[in-house]
Amino acid sequence: MPHMKPTGTVEPEETSQRTSSKTLVLTVCSAAIGGTFQYGYNISVINAPTSYIQTFINITHTARWGTGLDTPHITVFWTLIVSAFSLGGLFGALLAGPMAVRFGRKNSLLFNNLFLFVGGLLFLICRVARSFEIIILARFLVGINSGVSMNVQPMYFGESAPKHLRGAVAFSSAGFTALGIFSGQVVGLNMVLGTEPLWPYLLASNMLPGLIQMLTLPWFPESPRYLLIDKGDNEACVRALERLRGGVAPTVEMKEMLEEQKMYSDGGSAASAKTPWSLFKDPNLRSQLRTVMVASSAMMLCGNDSIYFYASYIFLQAGIPADKIQYATIGTGASELTASILSNLLIERVGRKCLLVGGYTLMSCWTVVITVALTLKNQGVEGMPYLSMVCVFTYILSFGFGPAGVTGVLPAEIFDQSARPAAYMVAGSLMWLSLLLVGMIFPFIVSGLGSLCFLPFLAVCLVSAVFLGLTFPETKGKSLAEITTKFDRKNGQM
Repeated sequence: MPHMKPTGTVEPEETSQRTSSKTLVLTVCSAAIGGTFQYGYNISVINAPTSYIQTFINITHTARWGTGLDTPHITVFWTLIVSAFSLGGLFGALLAGPMAVRFGRKNSLLFNNLFLFVGGLLFLICRVARSFEIIILARFLVGINSGVSMNVQPMYFGESAPKHLRGAVAFSSAGFTALGIFSGQVVGLNMVLGTEPLWPYLLASNMLPGLIQMLTLPWFPESPRYLLIDKGDNEACVRALERLRGGVAPTVEMKEMLEEQKMYSDGGSAASAKTPWSLFKDPNLRSQLRTVMVASSAMMLCGNDSIYFYASYIFLQAGIPADKIQYATIGTGASELTASILSNLLIERVGRKCLLVGGYTLMSCWTVVITVALTLKNQGVEGMPYLSMVCVFTYILSFGFGPAGVTGVLPAEIFDQSARPAAYMVAGSLMWLSLLLVGMIFPFIVSGLGSLCFLPFLAVCLVSAVFLGLTFPETKGKSLAEITTKFDRKNGQM
């Protein structure tokens, strides 16, 4: 008599697909606390000591040359300090691809902390050295750290998570970014580290999350796909899968990876990684590359992260009392953190396309409302400053619901193992270039356009919503082969 499974029982592999491994959760937390958390933290933490650093710049210049600086010149130096972070991020994005291929995803995140620690030490000595140039260098190094982690971490997550949790795990990068933003705003309060004597320690406080990662991440496994496809190490891949899946290495998942490995080589040798230039020359990847380029550029050109750089300027323009601005600024971080948590719960139910297009559509609506509110505020209509503040919060909420998390997922989902590092290099470079551009010109947009300062972002959000709505296929729950088939139709290959 043939053996029959008792009614209601499931195979171990089915059970592992329905439950998330504790190791996977801890891996995500360890990688993210020193990864995208740092990006969010360093975006927001620079806002609190703005006036103290500007005073330090003026004092330093006076001590050297005997004369102080006028406001426009101080603003230029301040813009350099802010923009150095974006320039470093661009450099880090270019480093991320080669690092991920040569050292692996996990080791790249660990090595990346060297930039952070050196930058933190420079923050601590800048006042003793009486040099504001050291702050610029430190922000550049911290930017490199963020540029590497913003690319490598989503890659690590996308390759380590099971297919049914891939979106939620990858979306956690955005959640930790939002947590970093909120944490930086809280630590920057006057009653914490946001005071004149403590601002160097405030800027250097980013070393603590990096130290936590250095102490914890070595205990967790490398990306199974990297171990199998790039390194050709089947045994290490199985061990990593067993840990990440709660003691079971899923045969279906192994089969998919082995089939992908076979596409690249015979005999199990490592896959040859593509370069960014080869992506541009490959007609089979044209639609994928176009989608990632538009999404990555729009993520920064929409102006959301510039709000964190220049939150004080924005709320002053909106008419918020100066003594309440630090609390309004914390509200921006809390808004994105709330949205990222909700989006993490929705992404596998609603899908990537709906969240991405819906987020930009809502952002377009809120830019119209905030423009009207700022215009009426200038005409003396009562209550408009607080309506403007609410609109900023809803704008950030809409960004957190979709673009903040989905954009980082895309390269991991729509490119194969050999093209993924190069795709992240292209996406990361455009993201940081866009952030650098907006970060440098945003103060001038605010001063030049006044109540119309959000209209350029309205154009970006509208174009992005329309383009991605027409060209981006849904990837929720799809294997790489199924996603590739959809893009092949768009590339004219079928």
